Amino acid sequence: MIDTRTHGIIDYVTGALLLVAPYLFGFATGGVEQWLPQLLGVAIIGMSLVTRYELSVAKLIPLKAHLAVDIAGGVLLAVSPWLFGFAGIIWWPHLLVGLLEIAVALMTRRDAPVTGRH
Repeated sequence: MIDTRTHGIIDYVTGALLLVAPYLFGFATGGVEQWLPQLLGVAIIGMSLVTRYELSVAKLIPLKAHLAVDIAGGVLLAVSPWLFGFAGIIWWPHLLVGLLEIAVALMTRRDAPVTGRH
């Protein structure tokens, strides 16, 4: 199982990676293949900032809701190349990160400390 602190670190790293991935992997075309991961990256970072776990700045969103959104976002990202018709341009980062997002959410412990002060 992944503890909530580690989940938070993974969230911030994943969010940042999704923001820069189109430039790193050559799919910064201005289309959905670019803006969908970037939008999800912003959402992941934003949600992480307000989730009730150690690495947030405001503890507003319950962890279970955060994890449900992680799973939904992971599914959307994983299927997006085929759903939006850009699999001929790029598909592997979307599928890989989407599946990892789902796996991390499913493997995260649901009993988050609220304060994060150790």
